[in-house]
Amino acid sequence: MDPQLRRDKWEAAQPIVIEDNVWLGGGVIVCPGVTIGKDSVVGAGSVVTKDIPPGVVAVGNPARVIRPVA
Repeated sequence: MDPQLRRDKWEAAQPIVIEDNVWLGGGVIVCPGVTIGKDSVVGAGSVVTKDIPPGVVAVGNPARVIRPVA
């Protein structure tokens, strides 16, 4: 929370990667350092804590893959 630590990059976050044609439902939270693969769908309210592979549906807290995109 200290502004000086933020300026000094002590609390800098890692980038996230959202690949092409990804759909994120309302209120999705994506944690630092996560990649969401091409053509995937993340359900509303999900918290993505780990990478999501391409072409899947993921939901929940933490988000888990439940099936391939049909």
